[in-house]
Amino acid sequence: PMQCEYYALEGLSDLVNTIKKVHANLNRDLKIIGLLRVMFDPRMTLQQQVSAQLEAHFGDKVFKAVVPRNVRLAEAPSHGLPGVIYDAGAKGALAYMAFAKEMIQRVKAL
Repeated sequence: PMQCEYYALEGLSDLVNTIKKVHANLNRDLKIIGLLRVMFDPRMTLQQQVSAQLEAHFGDKVFKAVVPRNVRLAEAPSHGLPGVIYDAGAKGALAYMAFAKEMIQRVKAL
């Protein structure tokens, strides 16, 4: 998961380099299944730009599901519940369910 912000993009670059080193030296089976965009606000131009850069650079590795910034998801931990249980109809919860379906499909395809 990553936020579509400048420093997150820089951090992703470092993470990808680390994964490449681990893959080369320690675990040949290590793979990146995908990238999930979280806390996304489509009104923010920078987030739209970073999202577009991710799609351009990583292509199909970017999950189609995008988790929006969502008050109901943020409230869930204070009630001791996962967001998808606290308010299953919230946009954020629905996005996580869509992500889960995509993840299952990708894992089955491995």
